[in-house]
Amino acid sequence: MAETIDDQGAAWRADLARYPDRPFVREQSIWAIAVYRFGRWNDQRSPGVSRALLDRAYWAAFRIVETLTGVSFSKHTRIGPGLRVHHFGNVFVNEQSRIGANCTIHHGVTIGSAHEDGPAPIIGDGVTLGAYAQVLGGVRVGDGARIGAMTVVLHDVPAGSTAVGVPARIVPTGSARVGDAAST
Repeated sequence: MAETIDDQGAAWRADLARYPDRPFVREQSIWAIAVYRFGRWNDQRSPGVSRALLDRAYWAAFRIVETLTGVSFSKHTRIGPGLRVHHFGNVFVNEQSRIGANCTIHHGVTIGSAHEDGPAPIIGDGVTLGAYAQVLGGVRVGDGARIGAMTVVLHDVPAGSTAVGVPARIVPTGSARVGDAAST
């Protein structure tokens, strides 16, 4: 099903709902999300001069915000509503990746292909990616999964599970130690 301009407005409102009051002053990561949603919104508009001009403005804003915040996801990446990027810096998402709704990404996360022109990850809904987690290759991370800090994911992660380590391994979710690792 194709996205619409209204979808981007609803997604942006869902993104903002996951941030504290006055996010543009408090958290620079919202700048990258705003530029991303603007680019997706503009692509849904009818072709014409204004769309072409706004596309140029998007790419300029994308590069400026990417440089200032270290958060990089282009308008070609498919990201569901309710994205939350805790902190900013060194967050890179391959444009072929897909990220579900209500996901949380901490600083230092990379979601990308393992090889040049290789397949990119698909992240389910409600996934939390801990600081400096790396999700590489054509893997799927299931809905509600938690990826611990500094974990390297090279294989699929089942829905609702917690993965930690290098390389990632699935651990029992009842462990307090695991919960602490995923929330950093």
